[in-house]
Amino acid sequence: MKHNEWFDELPVLGKLPVAKAAAKLREVGENDAAAALDAELKRTPQTFGTPNWWPFQDKPWQHTAHTFGHLAETTHGNAPLAIRHAGEISADKTLKDSRIKITLDCLRVAAYPGGGTHRVLFDFYAQNQVPGDVEHLHFNATYRVREGEQAAIMGFPIFVGLNVGGEGVAFKCFTVNVQNDEDETFLGFLESDVFKAGLKLTSTLQPAIAPFSQMALGLTKSIAMRHRNVPVQDFYMGLDFSSIATRARLAEGSYLAVQLPEALQAVWDWSEWMFYPANGQIVNKTEPTQLIPYNYIVYSVSRYED
Repeated sequence: MKHNEWFDELPVLGKLPVAKAAAKLREVGENDAAAALDAELKRTPQTFGTPNWWPFQDKPWQHTAHTFGHLAETTHGNAPLAIRHAGEISADKTLKDSRIKITLDCLRVAAYPGGGTHRVLFDFYAQNQVPGDVEHLHFNATYRVREGEQAAIMGFPIFVGLNVGGEGVAFKCFTVNVQNDEDETFLGFLESDVFKAGLKLTSTLQPAIAPFSQMALGLTKSIAMRHRNVPVQDFYMGLDFSSIATRARLAEGSYLAVQLPEALQAVWDWSEWMFYPANGQIVNKTEPTQLIPYNYIVYSVSRYED
């Protein structure tokens, strides 16, 4: 992927230098957190220069690491379903050189900067591998969700008919917490029925896709740089057909991306969490009232039927 196809120049809040992070937090009303950063920066100016040294670790929006789980397909029923790490599952090689549908099934905001009700702008990226070429796809969507709750979405189409290559697919996600009033009004067009249908693809190169994707990419970059708007999540998933232990495999089902402290990546155990079809919730296996205390999204992959 070319450098200009992504957001390397727009780090999420957790990757900002501390002084810039403090300034951005003030813009969105997180004054106590900003003051804590300023105080620590004055106390240890030589060492306190990156977010790794933040004086608090209780804000879900401050983390940059993610862990990835997979929830396999299942028959109808109310029995709790196990979740496995995305690198632990077996690839479905029948998806090689096929077409798939990707939908957003859950967006949970444990905490985004500023509190209250958030408008979250998503930029979804994927590579569409058509014969003889690769299309770099970007698709925008925006959702409203209250702090500590899930957005009212399920099965929201993102890429419909995405072409899978012989090596698998690449998928990225970038979110922006939008609090600029003018941008809130402007982004209303993303809630139209046209965008709610997702980006529909064919098995051949589509000339209109490239300018549409560049427009979507440019929109996200422009919004992310505006006053009172702040990028929060940024992750990449490459899903292939290999048996290499450190990679994630492509299969039908749901993929979960949880934004969590880097220190927890080594000890996070998906077997401690279950999905309950009866209420659509992911909860602790031994404490069914306990939800995952971090921001996460769930998107699903299914075989596309033309």
